[in-house]
Amino acid sequence: MDKAAQYLGLARKGGMLAVGEEGSGTAIAAGKGRLLMLAADASPNAQKRAAGFLYGHRAPLQTLPWTKAELSAMLGKRGCSMLCFTDLPLAARFAAALAEELPGWKETAELLAQREDKLKRRKAAPRKHTESGKRRNSGMMQRLVL
Repeated sequence: MDKAAQYLGLARKGGMLAVGEEGSGTAIAAGKGRLLMLAADASPNAQKRAAGFLYGHRAPLQTLPWTKAELSAMLGKRGCSMLCFTDLPLAARFAAALAEELPGWKETAELLAQREDKLKRRKAAPRKHTESGKRRNSGMMQRLVL
């Protein structure tokens, strides 16, 4: 779990981790939330709010193996019960690190890995439109214009 804790610290320093209920809710509502997580001792109220944040969104919800006090010590923020990754590749690595030690995280790790693969394929595919939004002309269209 040390590896997963390092990913949390890295994400926090890199600005890829929304900390707290307000930050997590904002990230999910903006469509930037990739993985919503709750502390092991999160209140039932926080659990309901987390489920409400995810209504209509595709981000998975998981419970962390750390308590609020442990998360607060790791992240340097008091009373932290909810976290949200905003970077998909980092969220996938974090979930994979926890899945090595906790079997309950295996399904989430696989889901995030699939989404990361899809993202890589989309970025590698050639673009059909230019930056201005117009379709690229084929060779035939260029000859007709000239």
